[in-house]
Amino acid sequence: MKTYLVGGAVRDKLLGIPVKDKDWLVVGASVEEMLSQNFQQVGKDFPVFLHPDSKEEYALARTERKSGKGYTGFSVHADKSVTLEEDLLRRDLTINAMAEDEDGKIIDPFHGLRDLENKKLRHVSDAFTEDPLRVLRVARFAARFHHLGFTVANETMQLMREISSGEELHHLVSERIWTETCSALKEPSPHIYFQVLKDCHALTCILPEVDNLFGVPQPAKYHPEIDTGIHTLLVLEQAAILSDDPMVRFAALMHDVGKGAVPKENWPNLQGHEALGVELINNASKRICVPNDYKDLARLCSLYHTRCHRALQNEAEDLLETLELTDAYRKPERFEKFLLACEADARGRLGLEDEPYPQVEFLQTILAVSKNIDATQILEQGFRDAEIGEQVHLKRLQLIQDNLQQAKSRTSQS
Repeated sequence: MKTYLVGGAVRDKLLGIPVKDKDWLVVGASVEEMLSQNFQQVGKDFPVFLHPDSKEEYALARTERKSGKGYTGFSVHADKSVTLEEDLLRRDLTINAMAEDEDGKIIDPFHGLRDLENKKLRHVSDAFTEDPLRVLRVARFAARFHHLGFTVANETMQLMREISSGEELHHLVSERIWTETCSALKEPSPHIYFQVLKDCHALTCILPEVDNLFGVPQPAKYHPEIDTGIHTLLVLEQAAILSDDPMVRFAALMHDVGKGAVPKENWPNLQGHEALGVELINNASKRICVPNDYKDLARLCSLYHTRCHRALQNEAEDLLETLELTDAYRKPERFEKFLLACEADARGRLGLEDEPYPQVEFLQTILAVSKNIDATQILEQGFRDAEIGEQVHLKRLQLIQDNLQQAKSRTSQS
């Protein structure tokens, strides 16, 4: 019975990245032997145990054979005869198929060290094509390690295209697609996840609403990058710089999906895309099990991001309407996320990445000066029911008007 540190812990240790979770592999042991040493079995599909003291995961060495559709369509064989190399062979990428023994020696049968040095994400074997989830996993690793210079090996990209051209991706469980996608949104370079999915032709299956944006032209006056798909990835890249919140990043990704629904004869005029995006966001959210709070923020950004961009030119009535439509008074935290996504949209344009976006501070100020209304005074004045809401609206409008007038006065005096 031998124990090895395996997978991501070995990879990250070699990269000099802090190791968060340690996975251990046990070779030459049976379920009964693990239980006799007070390990707690937790794996249902294959033998995984929790260490009695550290609570870290220990798995028996195993092999897998394709037996059905999707990433769950595998039969698992785990017993004392399975070798370390046989277990490592079933893994996705060479950089994840290394082990470290109890003496600190690296066991690397598939040249993961070489690929770490060359910054390549490369499959271990042709069995890679048996698991469609690996398309998403490789794209996620590309998003994680892009800032270190990692790219997908050409031969691995070709295998990913083979998977995408078949039916396997359609058998992925919706919840698992969202789990991988949400994890990718948390990575340092989330836009790379979607770029890799686009490059291997998987995006049309996973998120066609985004895939349809590529090739849709926009007026060069406002979008030097022209292509809406390119703009979308630039926006997501900027959102990752502005915020580590995956909800903000998802809203940035989805804010323009309505442009893909604008009839071609109207291009490059994409007016009305804001409302068109709502149904597409609803459809995507239902299909891949996007949580409601993610969906709601994305819908909000689709509908009202252009309102945010025009804020500096708006009069008090329009500004108040924007705050009310976005429910800023009742949900100020969500409104802050909305503003971040809108700023990412403004910066996600070729050559405009460092342009100031004063709309954020401006709308924050407008919200701050108009949010504190004393409802008690309104009640004391005899207003009831719907009249209370009307009075709150009028008082907020007056406060916004006063603020705008004061700002104009300060500007004229300077």
